[in-house]
Amino acid sequence: MPHIDTGNTGFMLLCTSLVMLMTPGLAFFYGGLVSRKNVLTIMMQSFVSMGWTTVLWFVCGFSMCFSGDHKSGTDFAGIIGNFDWAFLNGITLSTPSPVNDTIPMIVWCAYQMMFAIITPALITGAFANRVTFKAYMLFLTAWLLLVYFPFVHMVWGGGILAEWGVKDFAGGIVVHNIAGIAALASVLYVGKRRVSDKGLHSIPLVALGTGLLWFGWYGFNAGSEFRVDSITAVAFLNTDVAASFAAVVWLLLDWGTSKKPKFLGLLTGAVAGLATITPAAGFVSPPMACLIGIIAGVVCFYAVALKNRLQWDDALDVWGVHGVGGFIGIIMLGLFASTAWNPAETGGVDGLLRGNTHFFLVQLAAVAISSAWAFIFTLGMLWLIERVTPVKVPEDTEVVGLDEGLHGEQAYAAAP
Repeated sequence: MPHIDTGNTGFMLLCTSLVMLMTPGLAFFYGGLVSRKNVLTIMMQSFVSMGWTTVLWFVCGFSMCFSGDHKSGTDFAGIIGNFDWAFLNGITLSTPSPVNDTIPMIVWCAYQMMFAIITPALITGAFANRVTFKAYMLFLTAWLLLVYFPFVHMVWGGGILAEWGVKDFAGGIVVHNIAGIAALASVLYVGKRRVSDKGLHSIPLVALGTGLLWFGWYGFNAGSEFRVDSITAVAFLNTDVAASFAAVVWLLLDWGTSKKPKFLGLLTGAVAGLATITPAAGFVSPPMACLIGIIAGVVCFYAVALKNRLQWDDALDVWGVHGVGGFIGIIMLGLFASTAWNPAETGGVDGLLRGNTHFFLVQLAAVAISSAWAFIFTLGMLWLIERVTPVKVPEDTEVVGLDEGLHGEQAYAAAP
């Protein structure tokens, strides 16, 4: 039986718990942003992922992501893993994690499962207040199988993008870019809400969700080093400084535009900074993380402004925050990566500013491929789901609210 490092294992169990907490955090974040009559519906879309994604992960998802690799020819064309570990077949107490043999496989499996749970839940903010629950469950299933699991394998599971040398510390491509682009495709397919909805019924709920997300993000990013060392520490620090700088920049831009300092702008900016630093957290210096945070605040703020001008009904700005944040985070990684902060022997690489043009081009190619894949597959699966069951709720359900219309429940009791 391999030696299990209790410090690393305990740390990874803590990080797993932190990432798990992010999904309820997302539910609160999104719940506060919608109207009172649609709170439970969007929160349930996050919470149901905790149940159903876990089932899929146990049955086949973990194996599709991580069993086999392209180099040995034991996966499927470098795009998806094999099914050797379906139902966790063959995994025992003594099976070591492939990323760090001092951590049991079962801990690593649980940690990666939490990423799978939150990623499709991110998309739900885009089509808030207009998608049936049956269509969402079919979408959740198909999107994990056809988009999320393949990209985990391609980038993190020894697939073809990993062989190209693509880097993604904690999910710029694998989580934020593909979820944000899928959100954009969903908005364009599903169309606008028929009933005007001012939304934003509770900024305190949004603040609670942001706090839980920010807290959990330390497990998301620092945990992606899979051990406790100085790179873990720099990923932790980079996560905080990027979020903080982005939050302040967004606040200032919003203040300049609306003439008042808005709490919601501060909160949204923090999430944009967190999403953008994610792929680079363990590969760049803290000063570069500050710069990435500033760029995230500016670019994501204007991406949301562009969305508003184009009148896309991305209700909760998933594309502008997560899609654009993940996209530019991967490009910033290609620019600013430094082996001074993550040596080559531990998986680090130099970026374009340190003379590595190849790595920068590989990152550009990867983010272009992931964007196209997520967009096309999302449109295709929504079209197919429409053949089985209506995707969009009827207008009368929008009027009464999805909580009552779809679930027969209400978040708040009617006034006496």
